Amino acid sequence: MKAYVFPGQGAQFSGMGKDLYDNSDIAREMFEKANEVLGFDITKIMFEGTDEELKQTKVTQPAIFLHSTILAATLGDSFQPDMVAGHSLGELSALVANKTLSFEDGLRLVSKRALAMQAACEAEPSTMAAILGLDDEVVEKACEEVDGVVVAANYNCPGQLVISGAYPAVEAACEKLTEAGARRALILPVGGAFHSPLMEPARAELAAAIEATTFNTPSCPVYQNVVAAAVTDPEEIQKNLVAQLTAPVRWTQTMHAMIADGAEEVIEVGPGKVLQGLFKKVDRKFPTSSAELEA
Repeated sequence: MKAYVFPGQGAQFSGMGKDLYDNSDIAREMFEKANEVLGFDITKIMFEGTDEELKQTKVTQPAIFLHSTILAATLGDSFQPDMVAGHSLGELSALVANKTLSFEDGLRLVSKRALAMQAACEAEPSTMAAILGLDDEVVEKACEEVDGVVVAANYNCPGQLVISGAYPAVEAACEKLTEAGARRALILPVGGAFHSPLMEPARAELAAAIEATTFNTPSCPVYQNVVAAAVTDPEEIQKNLVAQLTAPVRWTQTMHAMIADGAEEVIEVGPGKVLQGLFKKVDRKFPTSSAELEA
């Protein structure tokens, strides 16, 4: 069985998607439609922009979503997923790829998500930190023992868990986890505390947009971040997507579930190879590859 996975924020690079635009009529049409939906020329920033321009909130998330969903659309008949999943933002790309959402609706939700998250970040100084080399349970316990808001946010792979919360609480947790033997406890250069209770204003704002959007029956199961299990019911998909902003990304658990349910190979659709690397941490011999535009 083929599993297609879609990356999240951080995989952007200048020039992303240009090869698709130049070599595919389908891609060109979708990029032009994206400019229209967003109301600005995102393709110009993706193809020619600086790293700083690509880091703008209104650009980063839509850019990664566009690269992933447009690449999937250009794969033609070879794109026959048995299951899909996406890391954080990538879940919206996965939901377009398995036909739960239309391309335009997915893009509108991504744009709203980015702006709502930015507003929540500005409301309270907050951050995230990567904790390497400890069991998940040790990290969870340390977060519970620290005063203030700090939670396990991204279960990326065994031995790699990102925590998220208010600055002082994250710093205190990092100290505690270093003492507990973490190989690294590194504050990340991010705008705020994603996948934590501090994203509640964004969750509430996005919930209204998600509930007003049509969710179709998917062409194959999506393994959602919140439950780390296969979901096919459109209402349940909708509910889990709303919960995603304040709940942890259970990617380690998702990888195990996909493999347990019969995934025999993983194809990453979008910029970078981060998710392939995470699958290799679960099983070094597991077959992974990157989706490529058909000649």
